[in-house]
Amino acid sequence: SPTHLGSSPPATLHSPLAYPVAPLNNGGLMSDILAELEWRGLYADCTDREALAKRLAEGPTTLYCGFDPTADSLHVGNLVPLLALRRFQQHGHLPIALAGGATGMVGDPSGKSDERNLQTPAQVQHNIDSIKPQLARFLDFTGAKNPARLVNNYDWTGTVTFLEFLRDTGKHITVNSMIAKDSVRSRMEDRSTGISFTEFSYMLLQGHDFCHLRKTFNCELQVGATDQWGNITVGTELTRKKLGVAVWGLVFPLLTKADGTKYGKTATGTVWLDPKKTSPYRFYQFFVNTDDADVVKLLKTLTFLSRDEITALETELKANPGARAAQKALAKEMTVLVHGPDALAAALKASEILFGGSLDGITEEIFNDVAGEVPTKSIEKLKLDSAGSPIADLIVHSGLEGSKGAARKALEAGGIYLNNVRVPDHTKLVTTADLLFGRYLLLRKGKKSYAVLQAV
Repeated sequence: SPTHLGSSPPATLHSPLAYPVAPLNNGGLMSDILAELEWRGLYADCTDREALAKRLAEGPTTLYCGFDPTADSLHVGNLVPLLALRRFQQHGHLPIALAGGATGMVGDPSGKSDERNLQTPAQVQHNIDSIKPQLARFLDFTGAKNPARLVNNYDWTGTVTFLEFLRDTGKHITVNSMIAKDSVRSRMEDRSTGISFTEFSYMLLQGHDFCHLRKTFNCELQVGATDQWGNITVGTELTRKKLGVAVWGLVFPLLTKADGTKYGKTATGTVWLDPKKTSPYRFYQFFVNTDDADVVKLLKTLTFLSRDEITALETELKANPGARAAQKALAKEMTVLVHGPDALAAALKASEILFGGSLDGITEEIFNDVAGEVPTKSIEKLKLDSAGSPIADLIVHSGLEGSKGAARKALEAGGIYLNNVRVPDHTKLVTTADLLFGRYLLLRKGKKSYAVLQAV
């Protein structure tokens, strides 16, 4: 068993946040968090809206959201609940980020049509170690008045025996209510897949978490996306029956595009928060390429821009959509939030390359990000010896033109660029001295047609 799955916070919990958390200390303002969530499109449902609003107005409360370590990085889809914890902290409340060392061993069936593959204890541990620093980028764990807390549910679940769990938790929740949950019913209706007892029991584990956090940390609210509604309501019911106290659940809409498809996916896969899995440049480009129909919603749900700032961007979008000011603002805000200002500067530098910007001061890492976005072909380094290779030959080899004649015509018209510098005439000989980082040539025809040759 993974008894090594500890919850001690990493040193990065004390790193400075991209956006300082500024709690509101006036208790009378604390109920405003619900109004803010509604304006931002982040309110879908609540177990008792009126009672929760009254409780929030009375003073700070503790809330939590769970993040199962199903991968070694969080992704864009995790940002809505994670940033919701941050919004509550800014309003003076005390957030708990829960890393699911126990629930991650089981697998949440919510939103899944097939059984998850069970992870080994070593995989779960690796994933937890990877996502803890990511969680720490968004919450203030050192604030004097309302610091955040990071916990691991394996700490209070790993030692519970099967019989104890059945007697102390299972007896309080009926199978009838569990079957009625959407996440279970949809799987049971599909006879080809069904649902295992393991995943069926997941909601009991999550309910056990809520009850434990209420008893241990006086946690009164659980938040999550709408696909967590069934799991959250099990927790509210279990806590009421076992402890005799009220707790609440609040859910946000799933992050989707205007066409209803899931947000955070591209043709090449998931958009991760780990810069090793999705580089800051690609992360920035993902948001810059947001559709006009989605950008205002994303500005509201994912950024901390004010109502006035977002309204101004919406007005500008309608007046001049071609300028893409809203998309650029979204991309900048998200890149700084997730990766920091230095990463934003690097992403902007990389973006400039594809608009003819200077390569002076560019790093190989940034260039590699750009090279991954354009057609790349190999070329023998021997062909670029002291004698050099005619530029027209390289243009044809790269695919920018289909013949040497067409290449010469483009050169004579001044439409060919080598490493973003215009080639003066068709007699140019390219040598190893022209290679970027000793192995790359960046060719461009006109304003937008790029190719990379990599010397081997």
